[in-house]
Order: sequence, then C-alpha cells, then structure tokens
Amino acid sequence: MDHLPIFCQLHDRDCLLVGGGDVAERKARLLLEAGARLTVNAKDFVPQFQVWADNGRLTLVEGEFDSALLDCCWLAIAATDDDAVNARVSAEAEQRRIFCNVVDAPKQASFIMPSIIDRSPLMVAVSSGGTSPVLARLLREKLEAMLPQHLGQVAHFAGQLRSRVKQHFANMGDRRRFWEKLFVNDRLAQSLANQDAKAVAEITEQLLDAPLDNRGEVVLVGAGPGDAGLLTLKGLQQIQQADIVVYDRLVSDEIMNLVRRDADRVFVGKRAGYHCVPQEEINQILLREAQKGKRVVRLKGGDPFIFGRGGEELETLCQAGLPFSVVPGITAASGCSAYAGIPLTHRDYAQSVRLVTGHLKTGSELDWHNLAAEKQTLVFYMGLNQAATIQAKLAEHGMPLDMPVALVENGTTVSQRVVSGELAQLSVLAQQVASPALIIVGRVVELRNKLNWFSHH
Repeated sequence: MDHLPIFCQLHDRDCLLVGGGDVAERKARLLLEAGARLTVNAKDFVPQFQVWADNGRLTLVEGEFDSALLDCCWLAIAATDDDAVNARVSAEAEQRRIFCNVVDAPKQASFIMPSIIDRSPLMVAVSSGGTSPVLARLLREKLEAMLPQHLGQVAHFAGQLRSRVKQHFANMGDRRRFWEKLFVNDRLAQSLANQDAKAVAEITEQLLDAPLDNRGEVVLVGAGPGDAGLLTLKGLQQIQQADIVVYDRLVSDEIMNLVRRDADRVFVGKRAGYHCVPQEEINQILLREAQKGKRVVRLKGGDPFIFGRGGEELETLCQAGLPFSVVPGITAASGCSAYAGIPLTHRDYAQSVRLVTGHLKTGSELDWHNLAAEKQTLVFYMGLNQAATIQAKLAEHGMPLDMPVALVENGTTVSQRVVSGELAQLSVLAQQVASPALIIVGRVVELRNKLNWFSHH
C-alpha cells in the first residue's frame, strides 16, 4: 500500500492554501466544503477568492509565502506555479509535522488529493497515488454514473434508523437483510429526494413490518433503442442492483453485459409472428419472482410506456399489491431518428410528430385523414409487414406520393442501415429492410442529406 487512505475532519480547523490561481481555487472549494478555516497566501488572486473573502468564508494574505502561517495549521496545500515556492512550503510543513499536498508533485507531498465522489455522508475517493490522475478521474466518472445522487440522503436516513432496526430485529442476519432491502428500495430513495415525509414513513413501516422474505419489487426499465450509451444512468443503476432481469430481444447484448454478473436472466423475447413467451406468462413471471422477495428488473427496448405494453404488466402487479417503479428510456423514434440524421420536428417542415403502431389488422383502426395532413412527422413502430397498407392509406387520404420516407434498421447500433425514398416506393423499400426497423414519413427526412452524422449506410 503506497498511501493510507483516510478521511480528515477539518471542520473549524485551520488550513493553509498557498497559491491564488485557478488550480488553487479548485483546492479551496474542497477545503471550504469540508468546513475548514482557510487562509490563502499568494501574490495575486483570481476573482473568486475575493468574493469568498468578502463573504467571510476565508482569509486572504497577499504577498510572498510566510512560513509563520503554518504555525497553527492542521493541513497545508501548495498550489503555486513556482516549483521553488511549493518545495519550500512542503519543507516547512514537514518540519512542523503538518500534512502537506503539493500540486503536480506527489513525491514532495505527505498526502495526495484523490478524485472524490461526494454523496455525503457517503464519500468515495479514488487515487492512483499521483501516478495517473487522468485514470483516477475516469474511474471516478464511472462511479459517479453508478451511484445515485440521492444515495447520501438514504445513508443519512439509515443512520437515523439504526437504533430502531437494532431493537426490531434480534439477530445480525435479519438486520443485514433488512438493510439490503432498504438500500435498494427505489421508492424510498425517491421519496427522500422529494422530501416526502409521509411517503418515507409509510415505506419504512412496510419494510419493518413485512416478512423479510416477502419484500420483492419490480422496476420497469427502458433500455433505449440499442446503443448501450443511451441507457440512462438510473437504468444502469437498476440493472446493476437486480436479482433477476426479465428482458426482450430488442435489448442489445452490450446492455445485457452491464447487468449484474450474478443476476438471473430470463429471456422473454418476442418476434413478429412468434411469441417466445405469452404476455400473460410474462406478467406471471414478474409477479412470481417479486413474491419470492426478489428485486426484479423488467428490461424493455426503447421506452416501456411507448408501444412496450409496460402498463399491462404493471396492472398485474398493482392488482397483487406489489410495489413497482418505472425508469423511462429513450424511445426508438427519438434515438433512431437522431442517429439517422432526421430531426422529428423542424420549424420549416414539421410542427408536430406522431408515434403510430404498425400492428394493424385491417388498416381501418387509425385516423388516416389526420395522419396524412401536412407539416408533421409520422413514425411507425413495427410497421414493416404493413408497409403496403400504410402507403395505400396515406396516399388514399391525400398525402403526396413524393413525400420523403426513411426506414431505419437496427437504429443506433453499429449495424444501423437507413433506406430512404418516397411514399410511392414504401412497400418496395420495406422488402429491403429487416426487423427491428422504424418507418419515418415526412419532409424532415430530406434533411438527412445534410445532417447524417452517424453512418453512411
């Protein structure tokens, strides 16, 4: 171990910062957030230091470094652009047995500043021992994505609850299981974030009173249109906390690789004309696993509430009295159009957008007259098999046959293909594209020639 990681209590303790530039400003922010009584010594100061001084948050000492400023300090930081000054600060601090950090010179420092993830009272620090600060920063960014912003509020609430939990549960095993259930309860975390005291109290009582083996819940998560980078941070957090993930074929392998390694996975994929698992059986899988006390994530491509039948699945859970929550995802219309270089709305071409299901029985289910109107964009989900009907109905109700159309296959992925043409060609174009694919109809399709940034296919 090159360094012993410790967390210092600096509240109301004297600290010295030598330097008044941009780097010193960043260090000052950290010390002020930690509650230090801060003195800053420098020849010149960037404007923020004067603002802090005017507000009484720190003391400025203008001029050359004065070693006497160290006499009452607990900790010092040298952050000037003069190596000789930094070395002198370090040497004087060493004589006084004061921990000193020297910016960009870890060998001269008696302590180093890690990359910090602040979810107070929960703190995470990442350090490479000064050898590779960029790597430490990248790791911190990954951890930032994994840790919910409200985690600190949950930790603070848990601290308030400790004595009650100790009295409520006689043995350590039961307490551990209770805390595991509490820390992954998304509804409790959201209620704490919203400062909803009534909901927090109700959820807490439910957690305390329900049998430990019967505290399951279901989280409905939208996985987005394919590119794993489009999965939301909250969606990522949920799939990494899941005991079991029930997923569709439209969830990409890249996203499934982000699922917690030891989570059970249940594939319930559906293909046109073939249902691997009937919808009612999917509903029962979610119900059955949650009733076992498991944290179930129902992972769906796109957004679960846009042609995803998410509402139907949650109705089953609601009837059974099981808790659930929803994490929306980027719907295919938004993701695929963006990656195809087609804006869904545009001041000159489309003032509205309509998302339409292509699952048609006779073609008469839709309001074709309004769908054929000008100045809008149409996006048909699951419409390949009905392309001829879509073409005929739109033309029948007045849409010009030269209206631009685009079909986006495997949108947002490395295998994305876009086939474009006119409404008169739609049925033929559909034969050149494989599912999953979207059909986009509207003048905005013409903008693809200028705005296509992702793929030349």
